Amino acid sequence: MRGKSIGSKRTAAAAGLFLAVSVALAIGTARAQVKPGDVITKTNANLVQNLLSPGNYVMVQRGMTIDIVPSEKLDWPPPYSSATEKYHAQVALAPDGTLHNYVAGLPFPLVDANDPSVATKIMWNFSFRPLYSDDADLRYPEVASYTNAGGDAIGFFTVGHFAFYNNVGRIEIKPFPTDPDAARSGIRYRFGFYPFLDPALLRGFGMVRYRHIDPKIDDDTWVFNPQNRRLRRESVDVLTDAIGMLPGFSGGGGGGSRGGMSSGAGGASLASSIDPDSYFGFSAKIEDYNYKFLGDKNMLAVVNAKNSPETGCPTDNNHSVCPENWEMRHLYVVEADAKPGNNFVITKRILYIDSEGWFITASDQYDRDGKLWKTLVTFNTYRDRPVPDARVAIYPYKRMFQLALVDYDLDSGESSTVYMPGPNSPDRECWYIDMGVVDNSFFTPEALKNAGH
Repeated sequence: MRGKSIGSKRTAAAAGLFLAVSVALAIGTARAQVKPGDVITKTNANLVQNLLSPGNYVMVQRGMTIDIVPSEKLDWPPPYSSATEKYHAQVALAPDGTLHNYVAGLPFPLVDANDPSVATKIMWNFSFRPLYSDDADLRYPEVASYTNAGGDAIGFFTVGHFAFYNNVGRIEIKPFPTDPDAARSGIRYRFGFYPFLDPALLRGFGMVRYRHIDPKIDDDTWVFNPQNRRLRRESVDVLTDAIGMLPGFSGGGGGGSRGGMSSGAGGASLASSIDPDSYFGFSAKIEDYNYKFLGDKNMLAVVNAKNSPETGCPTDNNHSVCPENWEMRHLYVVEADAKPGNNFVITKRILYIDSEGWFITASDQYDRDGKLWKTLVTFNTYRDRPVPDARVAIYPYKRMFQLALVDYDLDSGESSTVYMPGPNSPDRECWYIDMGVVDNSFFTPEALKNAGH
């Protein structure tokens, strides 16, 4: 496939030859529909119907503008490429879909569409994607939510940190490739989303989440509610619901067949349509889903966004980010179905994954009745710094940054946009990747609680 390939195995060469032919045919068809320089609006949306996910296509029909630009190649950060070459041969996928012998880099650089396990391997590649390997600190992201009418945001959150620390797969900052804490704690990575700074009612709120190495252990999640100064554990199920964005304020547990934009005790100022398991397109535990490979095809996605920070879309009343640069990308399409026994609000997701960057470009989400409910689109860029005038977050090579994520409810017309960096952020550079700026001490429940006081 078009992911990175290492070695000279005949099977890989045969797969590459087959893909080259199929890609050429697909690109020829795509070029007949759109070409660089085209501007796609709701008046000519039909031109891209087969080049977007069904949900993303509805967004264009409702006003999201697309600028078509030439496609460009994405290269991995050199340390990530070296780690992939060094360790990939020892990685194995168990019959139950769990990953074994992983050290660092991309687990499965040789992707064969005829492999019965191809969908699960693609998902593990996404899980260990080259966006960041050691740590990441995204400072002052902003989340804006809108009703069907659009216009001004009815919910607006500013958060101090959206950060990760990996114990496994480290390649740039010591200790590497594995932090000794992995053996002591059994934790693969820690995630922190705190403290909330605005609005005043939410000031001090936050979340910490742990992903374990042992596939049998569920994620541990804590939230701190500044209203009652209470630190509490959250269930796994609530993290697939929009109320999981602000547990403790919305007052529920995601028991209905569909979640949605919740205001709860805080009124409209606490509205949000996005669920924590949709961060970065898909943040759920890989082992909680069964995967089906739906194919690979050339489709449109945002990989070289021109705006940082991003701004709301004027042609759809701020429900998305536009106009932005969309280019033809070779994507893997994977269906993720929640395994029996999980009480998730979103039971099925169709994920569109870039074959070079291994990030999710779009996701269509289905409710418990099997109906297409929400759609998600990510806006990414590829450069050596997150913003043109960066002074600190400058890298010796180009790398990938996610600049925005839009979660859109197709039924209600409500939406939420995560801006990375935020338009009003006091730190415009925002993205600090594999710089050692956070460590495991930042991701404790006690640190979360202390930051909220």
